[in-house]
Amino acid sequence: MNQYLGRPNGPWSSLLILLGLTLACSVVVQSLTLVFGVFSNGGLAEVLQSDGSLSSFSNRPFFLYALLIASSFGTFLLPAFILQKLEPYYNYFPTENKKFGMSYLIAVAILFAFGPIMQLIGDANAKMTLPDSLSGIETWMRLQEDSMAELTKNIVMVDRWELLLVNIVVMAIMPAIAEEYYFRGSLMHIIQRLVKNYHITVWLSAIIFSAIHVQFFGFFPRMILGVFFGYMFVWTQNIWIPILAHFVNNATVAILAFVYTRQGKTYADLQSYDSYSIFVYIGGFILTVLLGIWFYKISKQKQANGERLEKNTSI
Repeated sequence: MNQYLGRPNGPWSSLLILLGLTLACSVVVQSLTLVFGVFSNGGLAEVLQSDGSLSSFSNRPFFLYALLIASSFGTFLLPAFILQKLEPYYNYFPTENKKFGMSYLIAVAILFAFGPIMQLIGDANAKMTLPDSLSGIETWMRLQEDSMAELTKNIVMVDRWELLLVNIVVMAIMPAIAEEYYFRGSLMHIIQRLVKNYHITVWLSAIIFSAIHVQFFGFFPRMILGVFFGYMFVWTQNIWIPILAHFVNNATVAILAFVYTRQGKTYADLQSYDSYSIFVYIGGFILTVLLGIWFYKISKQKQANGERLEKNTSI
């Protein structure tokens, strides 16, 4: 922890600063990117005709890539970094136990072990319906989901190696670093100072993490991912472990989309859910629990100060 003579900000002050930075940085960075687009070929007319959504620029892939990078950088990464600079007395991005590779491997293995169950949850979430009294809200939610699906399809369904590499950078590397620094680093630290219960902290930050993506029919799978990332961070106090897990999750989608495209398959094929035997789901659940216990025990054994990780002042 950095030496600091002033009085540390309280959690509500930190939260207000983070939200203010998020709004300011997001507007400034994305506005600058749009200005860049205006001065590129054909950019002005398209910007004026757009509805303000990213999908409006789906026919200009590299400008869309720039907007996505700007969104990750301006909305998440830059505010998190600035908050750390403004509050050096807090360690928002701990990197303890960096040299223990087994924790990284188990973290990734947990995601794959839980994969079949995650597909089952995702399928149920995608088929979710609201009561007739909320049909207007459901229609709006479906429109949002369809818009994001169209955007994702135009980005990930590529058949050229160079575009796959770009997708891995834009869809996996950048979001993994930016979102983990923001949600597991800055936001979880602030929430923990407010509620002083790391279970509530993990779940609340995961709910916010999923909600911020505005994809309601994929809300629960993304929330569960956020829970996994949160516990990985709390137990290890190493921000790079959830970053790696987040990267692997996103990169897997990009690579599968690339393979499907080269095989002549469609985005609908990519989005379809496989059905497994009940024994696969039971086995996946048991394996996930066993890996989680192993991960927790390894994390406890590697604490430099001998304290339980959930009581560490970093979170």
